[in-house]
Amino acid sequence: MELYSSPFSRGYWRAAAAEMKDLRKLLFAALMIAACLILSRFKIPLGESLSLNITFLARALCSLVCGPVVAVVFAVAEDTISFFLNGGGYAYFPGYALTTMLGCFFYALFFYRARITWGRIIVVKVLTNIQNVFLGSLWSAILYSKGYLYYLSTSAVKNLLYLPVQILLLWLLLRALLPVLHKMGWLPQQMGKSMLKKERKAEKRGYDPER
Repeated sequence: MELYSSPFSRGYWRAAAAEMKDLRKLLFAALMIAACLILSRFKIPLGESLSLNITFLARALCSLVCGPVVAVVFAVAEDTISFFLNGGGYAYFPGYALTTMLGCFFYALFFYRARITWGRIIVVKVLTNIQNVFLGSLWSAILYSKGYLYYLSTSAVKNLLYLPVQILLLWLLLRALLPVLHKMGWLPQQMGKSMLKKERKAEKRGYDPER
């Protein structure tokens, strides 16, 4: 499998479009939808339309493995299924699907067929949190009673405080799963130099980390 230095190439998008024909990747996306539904049960409510959760981990992993084309389809399906299972009697609002689509699209642009580094993890998490703040606040202002600035300020504080934890959790997830997915033949070797230090130190001591 080929790595790409950026998504601005025909090869990148040809590979991403081809994932729609890969049954394994489609099944993996379905598994990540199930993971999102399960993870959404474990959340900490912070107020009206605001909570802490870790569903972003499953979305990021799906985007990394399946690419931007499948990720956008995954996002729509995940948001729609989640609404019908957990909607709580509220009317369906497509704005949240748009937020999920953009988030998965960002993850795919930074992770799919790319060398994973701390820099990429930090930048994409900052971008997804920014769009969550501005778009999420807009949707809340449309649906609920308080004004846009109220939701903007509360969401900004929540996302800013949660950002370091999200970055660490995402790094730990990728650090654990990328070698496994590579061995399975699902991904090229995508771990950047900073993420491979442990393996290199082990090799110098004569230890094989793949045993």
